[in-house]
Amino acid sequence: MTEAAGRRPRVAIIGGGPAGLMAAEVLSQADVAVDLFEAMPSVGRKFLMAGKGGMNITHSEPREPFLGRYGARRDVMTPIIDAFAPEALRAWIHQLGVDTFVGSSGRVFPTDMKAAPLLRAWLHRLREQGVRIHVRHRWTGWGADGALRLSTPEGETSLRADAVVLALGGGSWARLGSDGAWVSWLRARGVDVASLVPANCGFEAGWSEHFRERFAGEPVKAVVAHFRDVSGREWQRQGEFVVSAAGLEGSLIYALSAPLRDAIAQLGSATLHLDLAPGKTLERVRAEVAHPRGSRSMASHLQSRVGIAGVKAGLLRECTSRDTYDDADALAAAIKALPVRLLAPRPIDEAISSAGGVRFEAMNRGLMLEALPGVFCAGEMLDWEAPTGGYLLTGCFATGRAAARGVLAWLGLQAVAETAS
Repeated sequence: MTEAAGRRPRVAIIGGGPAGLMAAEVLSQADVAVDLFEAMPSVGRKFLMAGKGGMNITHSEPREPFLGRYGARRDVMTPIIDAFAPEALRAWIHQLGVDTFVGSSGRVFPTDMKAAPLLRAWLHRLREQGVRIHVRHRWTGWGADGALRLSTPEGETSLRADAVVLALGGGSWARLGSDGAWVSWLRARGVDVASLVPANCGFEAGWSEHFRERFAGEPVKAVVAHFRDVSGREWQRQGEFVVSAAGLEGSLIYALSAPLRDAIAQLGSATLHLDLAPGKTLERVRAEVAHPRGSRSMASHLQSRVGIAGVKAGLLRECTSRDTYDDADALAAAIKALPVRLLAPRPIDEAISSAGGVRFEAMNRGLMLEALPGVFCAGEMLDWEAPTGGYLLTGCFATGRAAARGVLAWLGLQAVAETAS
């Protein structure tokens, strides 16, 4: 598709998260007229929420393990990430006047740990580049004539553009704008969309009332989680999590949420094994447990000999039978591999992110929908997922950039597409 001489091509971007804003940046630098529409009263709301605990922008680990974080979609995400790798993302942030540093975990943060200054600098540059941002403009699909339909404070309006970038997010945190309403609209147009499911989420464990009342909200530190998925693959992570009223949540659980979720979908439940004493071998734990305890209670004995106390002791009681405490071998085995049965992921609206979305097989290499020429997709609405730790944001930035470059190629601006940053 080529543009008539003397007329700037016009592109509509639906969604004001990182993917949509990045698409706007690349397109506006290429002298394309860009209108960005956001349903909420301001852009970047989920981005700002994610930054409240410290804005983890990307990760510094080497390329191979970094790409491995994208799991089943590694192959399709590799060229997209390589075109805007973590080093390039950091350089781009520095160009906005925001310095970054690498934390002890390898995660990359802005120096002040905040998202708001970065977003302000970014929006200032986008407006200087001519991007027109329209808030409280909710996309509601297409009209009978093929025009975009938008609900605005002044009523419904329609819009035609030379190309459209959809960056609508997934299905988590609907209050911040990502409600997944777009799924049915795209399916009605013949687009293959995988159902949205929670990712980086907590799980329900069916606690007893006693355990829930006593330990809900308690952090569990210094544990190793083991899990064998439905294909027989072994997963192991060390870290910490939180006991919730419903079950388990926190960074260690989120890191394993994809295989746990998939196992529950296939089998109805999943069993996660927790090593409550990762610094001790099974043999040593067994020896300590079997050591004569005299008049001490079993709780005091386990605390002094193995360091099992508080919420760890509560988990041990909750997930084993009373008979386990009468058998040193069984008790030691439970301490080193405590079986916690997980019944269901928590609802998608509570999840940090979602999986599912527009399948890459429904798009060309420029992220344009095969069923809807001129319509491109980016960000979390695509069918990929990644753990927390900067991988989600990196993927959103990179797919936003890739979609914009696809738009430029579609508009016949191939030379610009090859040099756009």
